[in-house]
Amino acid sequence: MPRKRPADAPRVVHRSARVALRATPAQGRRLWRLLVSGGDVWACVLELNALRRSRGDAPVVGYQALCRELAGAGPGTFGELDSVGARSVLRRYSDAWFAAAKARRAGDETARFPRRRRRLVPLRWYLGTFSVQGCSLRIPTAAGRPPLGVRLAREVPYPPDRIRSVTLVAEAGRLYVDVCAELYVAAYDPGQGPDPARLAGVDLGVIHPFAVAGPGGEGLVVSGRAMRAESRLHLAERKARRRAAARRAPLKGQRGSRRWRRFRARDRRMEARHRRRLSQARHEAAKALVSWAVDKRVGRLVVGDPVGTLERDAGRRHSQRLRDWRPGAWKACLSDKAEAAGIEVVFVDERGSSSTCPNCRRRVPKPSGRRFACPHCGLVGHRDVVGAVNIAARHEGGGDIVSMPETITHRRGGRHLPGAGRSRRDPRRIRWDSRRVRRGSWPAVARPPEEPSEGSSSSVGALPLEDPPTAA
Repeated sequence: MPRKRPADAPRVVHRSARVALRATPAQGRRLWRLLVSGGDVWACVLELNALRRSRGDAPVVGYQALCRELAGAGPGTFGELDSVGARSVLRRYSDAWFAAAKARRAGDETARFPRRRRRLVPLRWYLGTFSVQGCSLRIPTAAGRPPLGVRLAREVPYPPDRIRSVTLVAEAGRLYVDVCAELYVAAYDPGQGPDPARLAGVDLGVIHPFAVAGPGGEGLVVSGRAMRAESRLHLAERKARRRAAARRAPLKGQRGSRRWRRFRARDRRMEARHRRRLSQARHEAAKALVSWAVDKRVGRLVVGDPVGTLERDAGRRHSQRLRDWRPGAWKACLSDKAEAAGIEVVFVDERGSSSTCPNCRRRVPKPSGRRFACPHCGLVGHRDVVGAVNIAARHEGGGDIVSMPETITHRRGGRHLPGAGRSRRDPRRIRWDSRRVRRGSWPAVARPPEEPSEGSSSSVGALPLEDPPTAA
């Protein structure tokens, strides 16, 4: 239940950051035991409701009722796990149960109530039960047990007085804490903040995650070629790994060997690393867009919602591209950062935005490349920027009219990815170079041989409208 805030209180947003733990072997064993104890709490609730269901009684699903059952169990029932951490598991179960009940009332018969056991369940501690000082974190334990202090891999990127909760999680065999903080929305001097009357259209895409057409003839294009190459290389490497291990895979119903367990653990680690890389790249790209909007005093972003693209069945290759693209994650990341900067985000239907001329409003066959050319009025421009202009025109809430940009600023997302710079060669691409003749050409490198430097701008006449040549 969110806290009640006064009507005149400053606006706040809640943000979370994941920080790795640097624990000693003894500390690691205690942390893993805490997560296992959280799984025990979850299993106890499942068994309790299964027993009540067999008797014909109503299940215990309310948070207060579950807390009363936990209090009746007595201290020390779940090892070192304290009551605050155990109650967080009960809150997770109660929220999952009521969410499924709400979905089923709405007609979704696929929604299922929580009935599956979990070995590890995340634990959350709230403000006043933990302490964070620099790179040190101290979490509570059960009464009579020594306190548990652990070192963080980096400092928390939030002020200590704004931290509201920490959550202990495990991913791919590694321990992390998700730190949630309550931050104030950015405040600006009079006449310097975002103006709601200044609009900017945003077109979401795979090659260019964000193509923006803003006021004053200004535009922005964020390149996502490094992220696309990361997804393709990871997919190819994963397929090769699984083909090589298929011969040694245990039979159905057979217990896996130690070698197979190590392979599965390594596979999970690489999948988690891939997700972390793309998540950071999405945040970098969204931050570049929001920073540009703040500099231009844009108060409202009109974003094209690609929901129609997701519902269309265009084959397994297209479905794989959409899965790697993850437009929902892009929309959530952009909305979060825009809200923290005080910028409103409005989603509209983007259907047909890249095949309509913004000058004469006539339909044009959708170009296959990046160059848009209208055969009726002669308008030539970047296809994604044309889509952004049409998306801004579909906003019905008023505001300035957005025209075709005369100057476009270029940014790059995912500069930390392997192969994004000339000095960082992706080892996965090196392994595939020897097979290019047999398997065909591979995706272009993230950075072409000749390219403007970071943060460069170009006029429409000098804008490269075609795809850059691919390189090995």
